[in-house]
Amino acid sequence: MRTNIELDDELLQAAFRYAGVKTKRELVDLALREFVEQHRRKDLRELRGQGGISADYDHRALRERDRSS
Repeated sequence: MRTNIELDDELLQAAFRYAGVKTKRELVDLALREFVEQHRRKDLRELRGQGGISADYDHRALRERDRSS
């Protein structure tokens, strides 16, 4: 999607120093991906203990059990 936005120059330069990317497009893409991932992790943490994934869930033990069956 093509769009035009105004960005704070100082914030943009600081972001470039941390991100290790060369273009504004890469920088915005990286920022959006990290933003979404951060909120997905937050959503998962909020689900803990609400009947979704048990706190004592051990995927390795289940995988081992399945292999031995």
